[in-house]
Amino acid sequence: MPNLFYLDHASTTPIREEVLGWMQQLFADVYGNPSSIHRSGRQASVVLQRARAQIAEVLGAHPSEILFTSGGTESDNAALRGIALARRAATGANRLIVSRVEHHAVLQTAEELRDHAGFALTLLPVDGEGRVAVTTLASALGDGRDVALASLLYANNEIGTVLPVAELGACCRAVGVPLHTDAVQAGGKLPLDVDQLAVDALSLGAHKFYGPKGIGVLYLRQRTPFWPQLTGGGQEGGRRSGTENIPLAAAMAKALELAEAERVSEGARLRMLRDRLIDTFTATVAGVHLTGARQARLDNHASFVVDHADAEGLLIALDLAGFAASSGSACSSGTHRPSHVLKALGLPAAQLGGALRFSLGRSTDENAIDQLLAALPQIVARVRG
Repeated sequence: MPNLFYLDHASTTPIREEVLGWMQQLFADVYGNPSSIHRSGRQASVVLQRARAQIAEVLGAHPSEILFTSGGTESDNAALRGIALARRAATGANRLIVSRVEHHAVLQTAEELRDHAGFALTLLPVDGEGRVAVTTLASALGDGRDVALASLLYANNEIGTVLPVAELGACCRAVGVPLHTDAVQAGGKLPLDVDQLAVDALSLGAHKFYGPKGIGVLYLRQRTPFWPQLTGGGQEGGRRSGTENIPLAAAMAKALELAEAERVSEGARLRMLRDRLIDTFTATVAGVHLTGARQARLDNHASFVVDHADAEGLLIALDLAGFAASSGSACSSGTHRPSHVLKALGLPAAQLGGALRFSLGRSTDENAIDQLLAALPQIVARVRG
């Protein structure tokens, strides 16, 4: 087997060596329950609160607004259910607004609230690059009195498009509707200041920025109505019960700090590699089309549809050649259903089966892109044949 070039960082990232070392040290040394008052408990509590403060610093938030969860999916679920149910109880607002290109963690939760909890659901259309227009959101909001929550993702995991969340947040704020954003793909890649983004809730998952799996964060702005989805011990300020995982929380904080410190320089490096990949692949192989925005795009993200080629065949051929890639959302791999994101873009049905995504990362260098670009024409031709 050739050496593997890992080009699937939008699915998950390898844990950084320094983050792994810190986490392993804490697993060995900090074993107390942070709710206990003895010395071991107090030690664990100090580590937990330091991690909370570190993440709050990156988000421009107060530490009390940071809730640790099991990952981005739980953060999305908790935000939608917790805010929507609490807002309906407090105000009678009974409608949710989400876009048609949300991650399934948001979209399916909104559909479940519609189907089983009696909420009305407005699904916003997007343009051909996957963006929600501010005017579209404003029209859907109306005067906002019947809207419990709007949830619009920051950056799309399948096509890389970045939404104008600050403008969308200002639109929601003008009519008093809280906005949640799924920022799982944005961690370490885009600015996360919650005041500048004008959001009331924001989801992150550590394994998208070289932290461990199994830990995430929900930012929840003070005084935002919220019903906890996990009850019992009253941890996380009574908003998410369950004994906190101290090593994972601290590792997430360290990974986010490191990613934020390198965000601008690493983004510029990856953007040059990404642009070369996009320009060369689309120019040298006929019937290859970029999906998503060309400019308002994640720096590390290149996604395409390939005419007359099956995505599964492309991925198998790439893997055999030593390249790890994806056809879109890793959470949907193996379902053999056309991507709801690509359908929302209005692509022809014949193109929906040929989705291909490369997401670059810290290990990606010029050699990796050279090797990939050399291999792609033969791989596409073989799969088409």
